[in-house]
Amino acid sequence: MSDTNAVRPEVSTSADVTLVARGITVTASVEVSTEFVISVRPHGEGTAWKTSVKPGDSVELYWVSGYEERTLPAKITGLDDEGEDVLWNLTATGAAERSQRRRAVRARAEVPVTMPWTDGMLSGLTVDLSEAGLRALVDGWGLPPDNGSRLDISVALNERTVHLRGEIVRHTVQGPRWLLSVKFLDVPEADGDSLRRRVFQALREERAAAD
Repeated sequence: MSDTNAVRPEVSTSADVTLVARGITVTASVEVSTEFVISVRPHGEGTAWKTSVKPGDSVELYWVSGYEERTLPAKITGLDDEGEDVLWNLTATGAAERSQRRRAVRARAEVPVTMPWTDGMLSGLTVDLSEAGLRALVDGWGLPPDNGSRLDISVALNERTVHLRGEIVRHTVQGPRWLLSVKFLDVPEADGDSLRRRVFQALREERAAAD
């Protein structure tokens, strides 16, 4: 990760902006990024909510840098109203640091997953993935695991296969297949690093495809 990208998001990338007073988060594209100002263009229909912010409003900016998410406290210093294309001009009010919400960062990613269950093996592909858990579509047989069931999970990542312990949060039967939501338990640091690298790779690929 470059020093600059660790301090502020790069131009032409996406970032999340949390409006602190409202407790809502919107996705925006970064149009300008300097040490003096960061200008972002919020996505979404309508203009009223985009122009209702005012100078002095506090925000938190989040963006992907390397294999982690970064965050920067800032305040809105002005708006450039170009019809429906509104720019929010932000000024940093503190230093950038690693985001504490990184464990909740989830990406759509299909990777092979297996789970021993009763006398057999469930196998399939993840639908999405994070450091904290996954959703996977597996070939079902017999009765699906109850919510709260604990089981071993193997997830095949780019560099290695990680073997984790998980807990079923919910399940949905979709014909012969089951959609399982799993929460990871006590993830070792090295496995967490591998999961995080795969998640942020998927995020970068998704954003590149959208450009």
